[in-house]
Amino acid sequence: MTTEETTEYAAEERARMSWAKQAPEVYKAMARLDAAAKQGLDPRLVELVRLRASAINHCAFCLDMHTKDALAAGESVQRIVQLGAWEESRHFYTEKELAAIELTEAVTVLTDGFVPDEVYEKAAEHFEEAELAQLIATIAVINAWNRFGVTTRAVPGHYQVGDFE
Repeated sequence: MTTEETTEYAAEERARMSWAKQAPEVYKAMARLDAAAKQGLDPRLVELVRLRASAINHCAFCLDMHTKDALAAGESVQRIVQLGAWEESRHFYTEKELAAIELTEAVTVLTDGFVPDEVYEKAAEHFEEAELAQLIATIAVINAWNRFGVTTRAVPGHYQVGDFE
């Protein structure tokens, strides 16, 4: 005889608002900017950057979305999980990815009011100038998305890959 355990999870919070419905032109402009920013970048790298910024910004909605998108792009569960401790698990990433992750942190946090020269220079060693510009744009865009998500308390768990294409 087996017994089934039932786990009661906390109630799902409600979003404060659907900003996309309230400001549809802003949402559409953000979606166009997002598509333009990631052009020419490896989709798995884009998702690593999005995940790292979203974790720093505590955007649960974006973490849910970009985990699913990263898996769909062929990213491994192990690399996604280790991203939160990338400095201690550098061996899971290429030097180029590490430079992008470090740049993502510097652009996202900005506690010193600037991106340190050594972080920028490391990224510049691994990315051609046009590609670096796209990477910076991708980092800036995910930070903007995170701010919308966190401010409006977008609810994670319902996104399916392809929902916003």
